[in-house]
Amino acid sequence: MARSYVHEARRRVGPRRARIGLIVERLAREHPDARIALRSRSPLELLVAVMLSAQTTDVNVNRVTERLFAKYRRPEDYLAVPPEELQRDIFATGFYRQKAKSLRGTMSMLIEEFGGEVPRRVAELVRLPGVARKTANVVAAELGDAQGIVVDTHVRRLSQRLGLTRHDDPVKIERDLQRLVPRGEWGRFPHLLIWHGRRVCLARAPRCTVCIVNDLCPASRVDVTPAIRPTSGASA
Repeated sequence: MARSYVHEARRRVGPRRARIGLIVERLAREHPDARIALRSRSPLELLVAVMLSAQTTDVNVNRVTERLFAKYRRPEDYLAVPPEELQRDIFATGFYRQKAKSLRGTMSMLIEEFGGEVPRRVAELVRLPGVARKTANVVAAELGDAQGIVVDTHVRRLSQRLGLTRHDDPVKIERDLQRLVPRGEWGRFPHLLIWHGRRVCLARAPRCTVCIVNDLCPASRVDVTPAIRPTSGASA
């Protein structure tokens, strides 16, 4: 896309700080059911499910964890079986050897350093084997204390299309979003983008004509009257 066109499109829809409130409000109205798709009944199950979700689908993880969580209820249970048995139990999620190793390492650390409980702070979660910042952000947010904004492929794509960031690096995207999105929305905002990305703003063929935020999006493929009228000198 030509640089001049991008600049004009961003100018047309107005500054991102002026748009973010409307974006959150409309997406929340459009996707009231937007929430994590992984099923869990405890902080430990949540942590395991998110760790297993790497490089596979939520549907696949839920299929595996239905049996897994009936067998493994405590951190000690993951260490009580041979590594090969745990590998077989999570085989369908892919990368099962590395995931089993990470799970066992995480369970050991939970027992040794956290009294068998899942920590709530991102700084502590990222110390667990196999837990990167994205996983830690998901767990912290779902446990009720969002300390960052989850950036997955949907969040990255929609943030860029909506003109909320110009970066490709997830860490830089998260920083941009943290500056824009109200703190109280940090947990819900990624789910709104993820569900909108799955239902409307598709990767290859975005459905701009039915998009609830097409007048707020500089990447929109339809000609609409902007909801925000830019003012001279306004900061994007």
